Amino acid sequence: MGAGGQRRGIHYWWVAFRFSVMLSCVERVSAQIKYSVPEEVKVGSVVGNVAKDLGLDISSLEDRRFRIVSGTEDAQFEVSQNNGVLYVHKNIDREELCESALSCLINLKMVAENPMEIHYVAVEIIDVNDNSPSFQEDEKILEISESTLPGKRFQLPTARDPDVGINTVRVYKLSQNEYFNTQIRERGEDKIPFLVLQKSLDREKDHEHKLILTAVDGGNPPRSGTLNVTVIVLDSNDNHPIFSQEVYSVTIPENVDTETSVITVKATDLDEGANGDVEYFFGGELDPKIYDVFVLDKDTGEIRVKGEIDFEKADVYKLDVHATDKGQPPMSTDCRVIIKVLDENDNKPVIDVTSLSNMVSEDSKPGTVVSLISITDKDAGLNGKVICSLSDNVPFELKPSFQDNMYSLVLKNRLDRESVSHYDIEITATDCGQPPLSTFKTLSIDVSDVNDNNPEFLHNPIELYLRENNVPGNTIFSVTASDKDLNENGALTYHIVREEGSHVKIVAFLNINPDNGQISALKSFDFETLKTFQFHVVASDSGTPSLSSNVTVNVFILDQNDNAPVILYPVSSNGSAEGVEEIPRNVNAGHLVTKVRAYDADIGYNGWLLFSLQEVTDHSLFGLDRYTGQIRTLRSFTETDEAQHKLLILVKDNGNVSLSATATVIVKLVEPKEAFAASDVKSSSKADEDNNVTFYLMITLGSVSALFLISIIVLIAMQCSKSTDYTSKYLQETNYDGTLCHSIQYRSGDKRYMLVGPRMSIGSTIVPGSHANTLVLPDRRRTSEEVRRCFNFN
Repeated sequence: MGAGGQRRGIHYWWVAFRFSVMLSCVERVSAQIKYSVPEEVKVGSVVGNVAKDLGLDISSLEDRRFRIVSGTEDAQFEVSQNNGVLYVHKNIDREELCESALSCLINLKMVAENPMEIHYVAVEIIDVNDNSPSFQEDEKILEISESTLPGKRFQLPTARDPDVGINTVRVYKLSQNEYFNTQIRERGEDKIPFLVLQKSLDREKDHEHKLILTAVDGGNPPRSGTLNVTVIVLDSNDNHPIFSQEVYSVTIPENVDTETSVITVKATDLDEGANGDVEYFFGGELDPKIYDVFVLDKDTGEIRVKGEIDFEKADVYKLDVHATDKGQPPMSTDCRVIIKVLDENDNKPVIDVTSLSNMVSEDSKPGTVVSLISITDKDAGLNGKVICSLSDNVPFELKPSFQDNMYSLVLKNRLDRESVSHYDIEITATDCGQPPLSTFKTLSIDVSDVNDNNPEFLHNPIELYLRENNVPGNTIFSVTASDKDLNENGALTYHIVREEGSHVKIVAFLNINPDNGQISALKSFDFETLKTFQFHVVASDSGTPSLSSNVTVNVFILDQNDNAPVILYPVSSNGSAEGVEEIPRNVNAGHLVTKVRAYDADIGYNGWLLFSLQEVTDHSLFGLDRYTGQIRTLRSFTETDEAQHKLLILVKDNGNVSLSATATVIVKLVEPKEAFAASDVKSSSKADEDNNVTFYLMITLGSVSALFLISIIVLIAMQCSKSTDYTSKYLQETNYDGTLCHSIQYRSGDKRYMLVGPRMSIGSTIVPGSHANTLVLPDRRRTSEEVRRCFNFN
């Protein structure tokens, strides 16, 4: 193996050794993990186990979507979700990434979700000696007068090495000769080689000298580059130009206009004539880009602005200026011009938003991270310091990170989608320059719904007034609830509570449509057997878990005229409504012959009975009280009057469609003595019949009283279970002295309604436009709150 192969073997071994040592150096800096990796390392090489060093559960990395969300644009690194290892994804060229910066640091931002965690990892790219020093020119030609004294220095071109630190140029070596050697002078961070004349030149002996300048870096193994130096020996021009300063320094602001004068350098030559005329040139070893930015007047030494001066591209320029006289041979000298650029606030901040999701659940807790926000400003100092803020009146806030200009957008307050379902958050980034520059960015966030609202009924309780004899199976009523939630969280279903209680049998005949809340009755209700009942309807949403509300429905059955009057007296033995009355012929006018008694199970007008004579033998003899059913004589009987009279009495109620019954009373006129004797016989013969009538009357009155008491008890129970201010109730009319019938009162607000019977209270007035048979009575009780009452007259 040759010497070159041995050196390459040693070099690769040394790189591998340093790489293994650097990979083992892992430390936490400011809550941040820092790794070191050399450049040019093989793609796929492991940088470090981030998950292990951060203490993360490796098995959950894929579920938590552990990933890199920011870093280099070309994604030099990737992290594995399988084992948490950070590895090299693309070839790393430190000189391409960081150019000549001493420290090359790549900052990576890593995110793990559920819960949200943000970690910052810094990877330092370690320079390896992979670049050799090089000169911009292959050959440098120097013209030196033979009269030049020993010790004279001539600046040589500097070699450039993209590597940094110890890997950059350290020494310059000159090939062996008897006239010249090298001297290195440091100007700032740069090492400038000079060719130093050791021995006087003799043009007649050697008119030209061929030298080789070698630049060697400090790497291990070192790398080198060479430059051919040709020295042409000229005749005497014994004075060279001299600059007033060896180093000039000036400061200019960025964005100055072109043709602006930067500085003027001045060199003097003690010679006269052409040997003393000085011209100025930029050094040939300058970066070619310099010639696009500055221009040098060769006669005056004035440096002017030619192109754009941008602090963000370069904050300092180092120019080498040569001054050469016109002697033969010409003599020259050089100086360094350092131009520093002052930063101007000419760059607006740039807002970069990494949204984890544009949808936030309304049950999210305060502190939940919504987005990651990074702010960059290319300016420096205060011009690059940025203050970030949010628009007012939003339940979000910015939490600064330990790194400058890094923020997390987090939830500050609880959300309520029913109040606000969408937020447009304006992010404002303002730098601290003068004048300050600002950037705005709008972030749209939607609030997703959760099932947090119970269904609501507009009124509770609900009162339903339903006419009796409804058609079975038809809809009698519908309940409707609302839910502020969306979609399935707001989709409602209805059902009737079938709990144990006094009305469980009645509720069993009710059915409800679960989709629209329409309630139908499977049976026909009869006011005479059921006047009121209560049931509960529950509205439930389809959310998880489901929420529900219930409403109480109080049903009041309204009477219809479906019962015909029943004749209680007279009743014959065979059950027909027919009776015989005997009266003395000598009775006076106004004598009570008999009283027709009747009963109607309906109430109000439907149960208000009126009596009328349909047929009578002589209209001048008998009169009938239309309210009480009493039959009285209108005048005294004469000898010409017939001895027997037949009266057909019609009893009818006052319903919209009247129902009626008839009774026949036969009045026989007898002589007073016969009447007295007959009355004794009749009293004994009719004792049983009267007892039967009395028994029937007692049963009827007992039934009516029992029904009345039951209604009162039910209404009192309902009154106790809800507010008395707005409860409607039935009240038994006590001011009645006519035929057996009912009179019902009920209250609503500041009005008291009464379904009247055969007698009406004095001063009562009929309400215009009211339902038939309904009166409004003055009410001295305080006005109560209105309650929804639903009337259904099916």
